[in-house]
Amino acid sequence: MFENIPLILAQEGEQPAPLQQQEGTEGSVSQGTSQNGVPGDQVPRANPFGGMMLPLMIGIILFWLILMGPQRREKKKRKAMLAALAKGNKIQTVGGILGTVIEVRDKDVIVKVDENANIRIRFARTAIQSIIDESE
Repeated sequence: MFENIPLILAQEGEQPAPLQQQEGTEGSVSQGTSQNGVPGDQVPRANPFGGMMLPLMIGIILFWLILMGPQRREKKKRKAMLAALAKGNKIQTVGGILGTVIEVRDKDVIVKVDENANIRIRFARTAIQSIIDESE
């Protein structure tokens, strides 16, 4: 039904080549070549991303560095602070409790909270928010 309808591929700025009918075959049409010498059935296809892949990847990498850079630095700083934790340091926990370190273990810390009543509480090392300077 559609054998006699030619397929016309148009490109911007080019005029379609005239269709030529082959000798010896009745009703068949061969496709001509375009002006740049590429056969009509082998039209070069454009990249679906165009030239946007490289700028997109650079943007994603920059975005990741901007978001993750400060977080990595803060994590490193916290790890160094917990490693430097020693007996006699004044600390503040995540819950806001202030006290003095009595004993440091692998995963937990014993903190003296009240000087008069000699109250000691055991905290996980990760519960220590900061080491308070004596000058404060």
